[in-house]
Amino acid sequence: MIAADPATVFPTPLSAYPTPAADGLLATLSERIAHDPLNLVVTVVFLVAIVHTFMAARFMALAHAVQHRHDARARARGAPERPSVTAEMLHFLGEVEVVFGLWAVVLLAIITADLGWTTAKYYVNNTVNYTEPLFVVVIMALASTRPIVITSESALKRVADLRGGTPAAWWLTILTLAPILGSFVTEPAAMTIAALLLGRQFYEFRPSTRLKYATLGLLFSNVSIGGTLTHFAAPPVLMVARAWDWGTPFMLQHFGWRAVLAIFVSNATYFFIFRRELTALSRVAIPVVRPEEQIDETGQPLVSVPPWIIVVHILFMGWTVMNSHYPALFLGGFLFFLGFAKATAPYQAPIDLKAPLLVGFFLGGLVIHGGLQGWWIAPVLSSLSELPLFFGSTMLTAVNDNALITYLATLVPNLDERLKVAIVEGAVTGGGLTVIANAPNPAGQALLNRYFEGAIAPLGLLAGALIPTIIAVVAFRVI
Repeated sequence: MIAADPATVFPTPLSAYPTPAADGLLATLSERIAHDPLNLVVTVVFLVAIVHTFMAARFMALAHAVQHRHDARARARGAPERPSVTAEMLHFLGEVEVVFGLWAVVLLAIITADLGWTTAKYYVNNTVNYTEPLFVVVIMALASTRPIVITSESALKRVADLRGGTPAAWWLTILTLAPILGSFVTEPAAMTIAALLLGRQFYEFRPSTRLKYATLGLLFSNVSIGGTLTHFAAPPVLMVARAWDWGTPFMLQHFGWRAVLAIFVSNATYFFIFRRELTALSRVAIPVVRPEEQIDETGQPLVSVPPWIIVVHILFMGWTVMNSHYPALFLGGFLFFLGFAKATAPYQAPIDLKAPLLVGFFLGGLVIHGGLQGWWIAPVLSSLSELPLFFGSTMLTAVNDNALITYLATLVPNLDERLKVAIVEGAVTGGGLTVIANAPNPAGQALLNRYFEGAIAPLGLLAGALIPTIIAVVAFRVI
């Protein structure tokens, strides 16, 4: 067996640290910082990146103000209006999807300065696993295609029509059924379908800002717990299912029915709180552009989609889900799909890859940072009993991808079954609190961001997700 090159062993393996200090968690973390001072630096960079996501809306507002002043000065001189370089830079800093990638560049420079380019390159290229970001890009692109959206909308329309097909009926139908659908087509696909339909059937009717954020928080929370009916659809469950031998019957028994109950109660609670506004939206006449009314790249109206094309799209999605752990297979399938979409262009809307690629970039940057946080997350998880572990997992999820939290839990030896369940419950419960808490959230944000003035405010999302999160806590820990 060939020994690993010391120059490429980064980050320090958890097994290489001294045994946890007898003086408690703080002493253990202090020892790990002393063992490798770079631990503290990379975590500070990660925290700065998180703070940056909270400041994104302010950067956007500042960019608009700078551009406005730049245009006013140009008009005063009689010069043509042009984009301001400063405004464009501020706009770039305000794009949430680029935040973690931007700070990953800073992180890479720090690692290079301390350990050398070989180590930094090896970590980014060989150590970090980009399967999840790549999968989200592909499944998001597939789920947003016209045949899939039409099929999903037609199926949900039958349910919404039972209550008159009003915006309120669509709101309730999408937020109830789409998250549960995530247990079968994966959470990223469910988030994409739900966000597209919410935009068309609800957000286009211009609800109040308060209802916008409540809906967004409810969507993110419901999708996070809605993928727990099976063992293969939710990223945090995927990380542990094989290691802990959890199958779909286990998930249904311990998670699934509680998740469905929490979704129903959360939706009913928000429906009751906003019942007057939701009812009033049905009287707002807003023309809704439906998939069958879209145009192709030449400006011609799109024709009805034959059933066989819908079936082929579903098969491509099935191939992607079935091979979600094998990038070579699902990326190869996606390339075949692009060829198929080109050949059937009269039935396809233009495929917009911008949003999926930005979401993939966001998640790629997140896993680069997240892969360096095990030095403190693992001892935190291993130091807690059942109830504190549940709440600790929930809070850690708010500042980290919940799939990383559960993955690190698989590295903790001799975990009791109750503690394993508590960790995953906490991880999915907190999955709606922030955009970085759950891998599908950036997809929802990218698709719905245009309905929010400037950008989605993290505190607005947090407030909107708070009640559904509390209801999920009760469902998982009290009932």
